[in-house]
Amino acid sequence: MSALLSLSNVSAALGRAAALRDVSLTVAPGEIVALLGANGAGKTTLLRAALGLTPIFDGGVLLATANPSRISARERAKRVAYLPQRPGVAWSISVEALVALGRFAHGAGPERLRGVDKAAVDRALSLCGLEPLRRRPITEVSGGERVRAHIARTLAQEAPLLMLDEPDAGLDPAQALALADVLRGHARDGGGVIVSSHDLALAARIADRVAILKEGRLLAVGAPAEALAPENIEAAYGRSGRLHVIGATPTIIFE
Repeated sequence: MSALLSLSNVSAALGRAAALRDVSLTVAPGEIVALLGANGAGKTTLLRAALGLTPIFDGGVLLATANPSRISARERAKRVAYLPQRPGVAWSISVEALVALGRFAHGAGPERLRGVDKAAVDRALSLCGLEPLRRRPITEVSGGERVRAHIARTLAQEAPLLMLDEPDAGLDPAQALALADVLRGHARDGGGVIVSSHDLALAARIADRVAILKEGRLLAVGAPAEALAPENIEAAYGRSGRLHVIGATPTIIFE
């Protein structure tokens, strides 16, 4: 089965500054890839380049078999559900209506949901633990609950590939672990996930592969135990650190 996302020797610039340099990476069905690196390493640029939102000047990108910059927004939305950092809400709608926005890719929306759309919204609300809040205005829930509502919106889109930019920011530990379960469930069902994060331990817990960026280049790609070697952690973050597994739970200890 072909990869859900393929980047081949991709280079991209923000203004006159190179932001990605010769990056190759794939996400296969059933796989979670965690994207790590310090602030400014190029994680968001990589995700946006993969969506065709940041132009590339070298290399190529495929969403399944299509160039994302050459297909319609709706067709792209059927292939990948994208959650940017700190997504905003322009007006006060219910949590349920926000989640239902994910159905626009299928020709539906909050005011015109068919049976299949309602089922997708209900499932997403349930997976994210939001059923008790479904009627609550999104402006009247906590920051963590708002993040979970946006995650539910991406799930309601029912795209095979999830692309999430620091979705765990603002989540408490229990919510972050619940998110990990949701992402793992999506992969078990045959979907793919690429997720950026600053939580190295969470990435080691959920990811099949870890990709570490430094100054727009791939520093390391591989299984968590391999990619999160001490020399790679120090090179990426400028601090000595080591991956430890306590029982079955990975943790990162910085010195």
